[in-house]
Amino acid sequence: MENEKEFLRSHNIKPSIQRIMVLRFLRMNPLHPTAEEVYQGLINEIPTLSRTTIYNTLNFFAEKGLVKVLNLGHNETRYDLNTDEHVHFKCIKCGRIYDLYLSCNLPQKGDVVDGHIITEREVLLKGICRICKGKKGGDDEVQV
Repeated sequence: MENEKEFLRSHNIKPSIQRIMVLRFLRMNPLHPTAEEVYQGLINEIPTLSRTTIYNTLNFFAEKGLVKVLNLGHNETRYDLNTDEHVHFKCIKCGRIYDLYLSCNLPQKGDVVDGHIITEREVLLKGICRICKGKKGGDDEVQV
């Protein structure tokens, strides 16, 4: 718990028990959980925990640059503790999201493209993950 406290303090965040536990959950679950998954993962440890506390904590972490918010469409919002620039891969079978480190020849932050200033880059690739691909019928049903 001390490690999480120091990490939060180093980002100018007061380390409450809820913040410490959310951070620990994110560290232990690197496959980009939803707020509901964070809540379900912590409710047994903190019975007084509310969903509002989870949402507020995750949004506060995002404001402080501690987590990246991934809006994946269809009202799917996930949280990524890895704020380094990387690409996301979402499996269309199991829904897992993986971090991929690829070099993309896309404009960088600050570049101007067609008169537009780039402030963020997000790349989402979709397909079948190696786990699902290895299962029987893993790629039989996919139309490419």
